[in-house]
Amino acid sequence: MKKLVKNILIDEDIYKIFKPQLSPKKMLELGVFGGSYFGLKIKEYPRVWFKNAKISKNFDVNLNRFKVKSGLSRKEWIKKGWIFKEDPLGWFQWYCRFSMGRRLKIDEIQIKRWKNFNRHVMAIKKNCEPNDLNCRRKQRQALLQWAYDPFI
Repeated sequence: MKKLVKNILIDEDIYKIFKPQLSPKKMLELGVFGGSYFGLKIKEYPRVWFKNAKISKNFDVNLNRFKVKSGLSRKEWIKKGWIFKEDPLGWFQWYCRFSMGRRLKIDEIQIKRWKNFNRHVMAIKKNCEPNDLNCRRKQRQALLQWAYDPFI
Protein backbone atom coordinates (compact mmCIF):
# COMPACT_ATOMS: atom_id res chain seq x y z
CA MET A 1 0.00 0.00 0.00
CA LYS A 2 1.39 3.37 -1.01
CA LYS A 3 1.49 6.13 1.59
CA LEU A 4 2.54 9.75 1.52
CA VAL A 5 5.42 10.17 3.98
CA LYS A 6 6.85 13.67 4.31
CA ASN A 7 5.55 14.51 0.81
CA ILE A 8 7.05 11.32 -0.69
CA LEU A 9 4.92 8.46 -2.01
CA ILE A 10 6.37 5.26 -0.54
CA ASP A 11 5.23 1.63 -0.33
CA GLU A 12 4.64 1.54 3.43
CA ASP A 13 4.94 -2.26 3.51
CA ILE A 14 8.68 -1.84 2.96
CA TYR A 15 9.02 -0.28 6.41
CA LYS A 16 7.43 -3.35 8.01
CA ILE A 17 10.28 -5.61 6.86
CA PHE A 18 13.04 -3.30 8.11
CA LYS A 19 13.95 -4.61 11.53
CA PRO A 20 17.68 -4.01 12.09
CA GLN A 21 19.09 -5.94 15.01
CA LEU A 22 21.58 -3.24 15.97
CA SER A 23 21.25 0.51 16.37
CA PRO A 24 23.86 2.86 14.90
CA LYS A 25 25.07 3.53 18.46
CA LYS A 26 25.58 -0.17 19.16
CA MET A 27 27.33 -0.70 15.83
CA LEU A 28 29.77 2.12 16.60
CA GLU A 29 30.44 0.72 20.06
CA LEU A 30 31.15 -2.76 18.71
CA GLY A 31 33.51 -1.45 16.03
CA VAL A 32 32.67 -0.89 12.39
CA PHE A 33 34.41 0.49 9.29
CA GLY A 34 37.79 0.64 11.03
CA GLY A 35 36.41 3.51 13.09
CA SER A 36 36.76 5.94 10.21
CA TYR A 37 33.36 5.94 8.50
CA PHE A 38 32.59 9.56 9.35
CA GLY A 39 36.20 10.74 9.52
CA LEU A 40 35.31 12.38 12.87
CA LYS A 41 32.65 14.55 11.14
CA ILE A 42 29.93 13.59 13.59
CA LYS A 43 28.16 16.82 14.57
CA GLU A 44 25.03 15.77 12.68
CA TYR A 45 24.48 12.76 14.92
CA PRO A 46 23.52 12.39 18.58
CA ARG A 47 26.56 12.75 20.86
CA VAL A 48 25.47 9.73 22.87
CA TRP A 49 26.19 7.52 19.83
CA PHE A 50 29.88 8.30 20.18
CA LYS A 51 30.30 8.10 23.95
CA ASN A 52 31.75 4.56 23.85
CA ALA A 53 32.28 4.37 20.09
CA LYS A 54 35.44 3.13 18.46
CA ILE A 55 36.18 5.97 16.05
CA SER A 56 39.23 7.38 14.35
CA LYS A 57 40.12 9.86 11.65
CA ASN A 58 41.88 7.08 9.74
CA PHE A 59 40.92 3.45 9.13
CA ASP A 60 42.28 1.12 11.81
CA VAL A 61 41.40 -2.55 11.41
CA ASN A 62 41.97 -3.04 15.14
CA LEU A 63 38.91 -0.88 15.82
CA ASN A 64 36.71 -3.38 13.97
CA ARG A 65 35.02 -5.88 16.26
CA PHE A 66 36.47 -8.86 14.41
CA LYS A 67 39.83 -7.20 13.64
CA VAL A 68 39.41 -7.77 9.89
CA LYS A 69 38.70 -5.52 6.94
CA SER A 70 35.36 -6.38 5.42
CA GLY A 71 33.48 -5.03 2.46
CA LEU A 72 34.19 -3.26 -0.78
CA SER A 73 35.84 0.12 -1.12
CA ARG A 74 33.82 3.30 -1.58
CA LYS A 75 35.15 3.44 -5.15
CA GLU A 76 33.65 0.01 -5.84
CA TRP A 77 30.34 1.04 -4.26
CA ILE A 78 30.19 4.08 -6.57
CA LYS A 79 31.02 1.89 -9.57
CA LYS A 80 28.17 -0.49 -8.67
CA GLY A 81 25.68 2.40 -8.26
CA TRP A 82 25.22 1.86 -4.52
CA ILE A 83 26.04 5.43 -3.47
CA PHE A 84 23.24 7.97 -3.67
CA LYS A 85 23.61 11.74 -3.64
CA GLU A 86 21.49 11.97 -0.48
CA ASP A 87 24.02 9.86 1.45
CA PRO A 88 27.44 10.15 -0.19
CA LEU A 89 29.09 7.94 2.44
CA GLY A 90 26.76 5.01 1.75
CA TRP A 91 24.32 2.70 3.46
CA PHE A 92 25.38 3.32 7.06
CA GLN A 93 24.97 7.07 6.62
CA TRP A 94 21.50 6.41 5.23
CA TYR A 95 20.71 4.13 8.21
CA CYS A 96 21.90 6.70 10.74
CA ARG A 97 19.76 9.40 9.17
CA PHE A 98 16.79 7.02 8.82
CA SER A 99 17.06 6.09 12.50
CA MET A 100 16.90 9.80 13.32
CA GLY A 101 13.58 10.07 11.47
CA ARG A 102 14.48 11.10 7.94
CA ARG A 103 12.36 9.51 5.20
CA LEU A 104 13.22 9.57 1.49
CA LYS A 105 12.22 7.78 -1.68
CA ILE A 106 15.53 5.84 -1.59
CA ASP A 107 14.42 4.18 1.68
CA GLU A 108 12.83 1.39 -0.35
CA ILE A 109 16.09 0.68 -2.21
CA GLN A 110 18.19 0.76 0.95
CA ILE A 111 15.81 -1.45 2.91
CA LYS A 112 15.77 -4.02 0.11
CA ARG A 113 19.59 -3.97 0.04
CA TRP A 114 19.63 -4.54 3.81
CA LYS A 115 17.13 -7.41 3.53
CA ASN A 116 19.19 -9.12 0.81
CA PHE A 117 22.23 -9.04 3.09
CA ASN A 118 20.49 -11.64 5.27
CA ARG A 119 22.00 -14.31 3.01
CA HIS A 120 25.21 -13.90 5.03
CA VAL A 121 23.36 -14.83 8.22
CA MET A 122 22.28 -18.05 6.54
CA ALA A 123 25.84 -18.78 5.38
CA ILE A 124 27.23 -18.43 8.90
CA LYS A 125 24.48 -20.60 10.38
CA LYS A 126 25.13 -23.26 7.74
CA ASN A 127 28.94 -23.28 7.96
CA CYS A 128 29.86 -22.37 11.54
CA GLU A 129 29.47 -24.08 14.88
CA PRO A 130 27.32 -22.08 17.31
CA ASN A 131 29.36 -19.52 19.25
CA ASP A 132 32.50 -20.00 17.09
CA LEU A 133 33.24 -16.31 16.54
CA ASN A 134 36.45 -17.15 14.65
CA CYS A 135 34.42 -18.79 11.90
CA ARG A 136 33.84 -16.43 8.96
CA ARG A 137 35.12 -13.33 10.70
CA LYS A 138 34.94 -11.18 7.54
CA GLN A 139 31.35 -12.19 7.01
CA ARG A 140 30.53 -11.47 10.66
CA GLN A 141 32.16 -8.04 10.38
CA ALA A 142 30.10 -7.38 7.27
CA LEU A 143 26.92 -8.38 9.11
CA LEU A 144 27.78 -5.99 11.90
CA GLN A 145 28.23 -3.21 9.34
CA TRP A 146 24.71 -3.89 8.03
CA ALA A 147 23.02 -3.83 11.47
CA TYR A 148 22.71 -7.62 11.75
CA ASP A 149 23.76 -9.40 14.93
CA PRO A 150 27.08 -11.08 14.05
CA PHE A 151 27.07 -13.21 17.19
CA ILE A 152 24.73 -15.87 15.78
